[in-house]
Amino acid sequence: MSLAPSLPERIARTRADLRMGVPVVLLHGDGDVVALAAEGVSRARLADLRELGAVHLAITARRATTLSARAYDGDLARLNVPASAGVEWVEAVADPADDLTHPMKGPFSSLREGSATPARAALALAKSARLLPAALIVAVENGAQLAAEHGLTALQVDGALPLMADLAPLADVIHARVPLSVSQAGRVHVFRPDDGGEEHFAVEIGRPDREKPVLARLHSACFTGDLFGSLKCDCGPQLHAALAQMGEEGHGVLLYLNQEGRGIGHANKMRAYSLQDQGFDTVEANHRLGFEDDERDFRIGAAILKDMGFASVRLMTNNPAKIARMEDQGITVTERVPLVVGKTAQNAGYLATKAKKSGHML
Repeated sequence: MSLAPSLPERIARTRADLRMGVPVVLLHGDGDVVALAAEGVSRARLADLRELGAVHLAITARRATTLSARAYDGDLARLNVPASAGVEWVEAVADPADDLTHPMKGPFSSLREGSATPARAALALAKSARLLPAALIVAVENGAQLAAEHGLTALQVDGALPLMADLAPLADVIHARVPLSVSQAGRVHVFRPDDGGEEHFAVEIGRPDREKPVLARLHSACFTGDLFGSLKCDCGPQLHAALAQMGEEGHGVLLYLNQEGRGIGHANKMRAYSLQDQGFDTVEANHRLGFEDDERDFRIGAAILKDMGFASVRLMTNNPAKIARMEDQGITVTERVPLVVGKTAQNAGYLATKAKKSGHML
């Protein structure tokens, strides 16, 4: 018998610790590190890290490009943190909020030697925790012993990284009838991943025939657009138009995926909005924060559809990436159903960027 947490549970615990500003230990054959999310780092924690050894700040290659820092590791850069640098320096490098008012943050010295794998794991964990993708790291001897002495979570990187890249198994926890304004025959399914991530929902309209292509929409959560009627995006109108069409046809499935802000989370989405107010478009804002254009995982949608018994869809989307991902996950897209609604004076530039840079068919 073992009461020890499984690897997915340990990953979830590590993610939670980083969100709370608690250091974690990442174990790797080429060297262990103590890692701490750069977002919200305190002076006391930074001083504690310095007691362990030389401190480095891992950032993504996207953020490194903005800072004109050398990303010797390809997808990331490990910057030497100067002995004189304080919390303000860490925050300024990790967060682009003041890039325009204080553009000269360097020069930076990037680490070349040693394995970048633990730093890569730290950034992946920060992203999955919906934090800024930046982490302070310190190389240590015998990380497992250090973790035990200080009560820190220790995670084996070699096993964790491939597992984090895989799609976490989803369980249909419960489903129940929910009469909706568009259809009295509404049913909501709650899907929970086994990695401690956010729950996702499927809104089933009517009783769609599992042997025929179902009218489907993969809708990423947007609390500003879906709930508050934000004019900066077209999410709310798309959500309501999709449900209305399903109601008119008498059947359909809307997958409501908790991937706010193209998968970067609420706080980072607001950071991106703030950067847009400085003149950057939605893609440029994501890159300055250290993210890719789109961090969403549409495999989740395909997995839910399969679990519900669907093999083919009439997909309501303007995004070719969704079509491609459904197809490569074994879901046949028999028809693309355009969903061009919600254009406003406030989101015209946003929609133009989606069409130009992300290939949306608008």
